[in-house]
Amino acid sequence: MRYIENDLANKTILITGGAGFIGSNLAFYFQENHPETKVVVLDMFRSGESFSNGNLKSFGHFKNLLGFRGEIISGDINDKELLLHLEKEYNFDYIFHEAAISDTTVQEQDLMIKTNINAYKDLLDLAVTQNANMIYASSAATYGNAESPQRVGREAPNNVYGFSKLSMDYLSREYMKKTSISIVGLRYFNVYGEREYFKNSTASMVLQFGHQILSGKKPRLFEGSDKILRDFIYIGDIIQANIKAMQTKESGIYNVGTGKARSFQDIVDILQKELGTELDCEYIPNPFIGSYQFHTEADITTTKEALGYEPSFKMEDGIKAYVSEIKRIYEAEVKK
Repeated sequence: MRYIENDLANKTILITGGAGFIGSNLAFYFQENHPETKVVVLDMFRSGESFSNGNLKSFGHFKNLLGFRGEIISGDINDKELLLHLEKEYNFDYIFHEAAISDTTVQEQDLMIKTNINAYKDLLDLAVTQNANMIYASSAATYGNAESPQRVGREAPNNVYGFSKLSMDYLSREYMKKTSISIVGLRYFNVYGEREYFKNSTASMVLQFGHQILSGKKPRLFEGSDKILRDFIYIGDIIQANIKAMQTKESGIYNVGTGKARSFQDIVDILQKELGTELDCEYIPNPFIGSYQFHTEADITTTKEALGYEPSFKMEDGIKAYVSEIKRIYEAEVKK
């Protein structure tokens, strides 16, 4: 789906984290809808390195970029020499900053702050120097256990990831006061969709439940899952919000969700309908009571007003659009 009609010929776009989930979808959006645009993907790509929790330090994967014809750079946003190289070699018109440590269970606070806040400041300086508009990934994790609907200005992060994203928002507001470029922060809620598989255990429960069902296993849900509600948003609407943010001259920080809370039980029920299965669910005690979000719902009033954003996918629509890819990934990656 094409969200802008204006010509992007001779425009150069940098996508950090471009081999990750959201970044790779952005790269293909431009390739498919605006082939006249020069797109540069920067990603650390995965290695064998992991955090103390055992999860990989980078989820970037070449398979997310199969078919991408733009320029690809392997590098770390913490590398100041690399950023100087980008400044000298390119003249960016837009920067989509998706690179981050996005694993909410990471305990290395020093690296989280360095990567998510300090490197972002360096990228903001690059954007100002090149007069490039900045669109960056913030997060609903900034809200922690704040009551629903979550609204910008009522944040209460309860992990270092949420803290780092809120700090990015504070830093952005300082830059908004002193620069003419547009800076837009998008607080993503629970995103699911194509190209998320290589996030491993941090991939959405839509994908994880889908693969449980395809393997013939009973879907495993926490007890009371019909009362655990989140704002689940399909990748198509995330891309829409990013492209709408690209067009605005007004800086700001906005929620990106559907504005509707849905349950984990809903996910399983819709998947079973789409996959043609009738497996019984297995309900297990929730070990995270006390540190678990039981209800998230984005207040998207200002997002609609400022960006012209309007969610296109209800959960039923998103899962229906996604289910063929869930099946393909299962056959290509899970069963082998």
